[in-house]
Amino acid sequence: MKSRYERTRKWLLFWCLFIGIGAVAGSTGMLVAPDGSALGMDEMLPYFQVLPLADLLYQDFIFPGIALLIVNGITNLVAAALILAKKKVGIVLGGIFGVTLMLWICIQFVIFPMNFMSTIYFIFGFIQAVTGLIAYISLKQEEFAAEEKKRMEMFGVDATANQDAAPTAKTLVAYFSRMGYTRHYAYEWREKYNADIYEIKATERIEGDLGFWWCGRFGMHHWEMPIEEIDVDLAKYDKVVICSPIWVFALSAPVRSFCAKAKGRIKNAEYVLVHYQKARYENACDEMDSLLGVKHQKAWSICTRQGKEVKRYEL
Repeated sequence: MKSRYERTRKWLLFWCLFIGIGAVAGSTGMLVAPDGSALGMDEMLPYFQVLPLADLLYQDFIFPGIALLIVNGITNLVAAALILAKKKVGIVLGGIFGVTLMLWICIQFVIFPMNFMSTIYFIFGFIQAVTGLIAYISLKQEEFAAEEKKRMEMFGVDATANQDAAPTAKTLVAYFSRMGYTRHYAYEWREKYNADIYEIKATERIEGDLGFWWCGRFGMHHWEMPIEEIDVDLAKYDKVVICSPIWVFALSAPVRSFCAKAKGRIKNAEYVLVHYQKARYENACDEMDSLLGVKHQKAWSICTRQGKEVKRYEL
């Protein structure tokens, strides 16, 4: 699949260059013609008189020009250079400077009457900030995926296929994972219990950006999602550990389908819930109990962000 990080990195580079070059051009016009005539701003100087220290700083456009150059010009061009060099700090700074632009425009909203240019540049700053955030999250996700792939290879595990059942195993770990975060914990519980492992596979499209939004649709409505037939004998295990991500503050749709299909076939259950928020999500445990027709023995709720565990609750 194409890298979402690379796509958003290029867009963030565009916004940093666009804002940076525009700010340098604007500040140059102010410094070359301090009365604002070069930019057609000579009639706008009186609006600056509402600002503190107006008598010292706003008798011409020299100070605003220097401020524009530093705050929105040099900063964005430095961020662009770092992004070109593929430095992580460039992504962070690019997003921050989008917020800086929005704050700069907020000052213009105070000084000037509502106008098109201020509004559109506020929108540009918002887009730049959001692009930086998405690029950073995508980078962390892809770094985690690469590390997880190495971890699986180290254990000799093919993460794309269900593993052969061990004839002596009394526990099964069943999991669904779109990005790999839940799979990470499924294999932790597999090692903990020396268990068999089974991946719940959705038949809907779940990969990439479109998959994210499609899964979100199922999550918002608390729908079941079609899954492949369960080709493992659940009844032969003394215990089944079900690992699920949380979608829109509730149980993920494929695991909801798995539990509905597995009703009456599981003797004892434990749950592992993986999510972004610092929350317990006991509602997901209650829903799985209802779908399976059993009362779970143990449950864990794990907050993980970009592959780093933040907090673990034992329910």
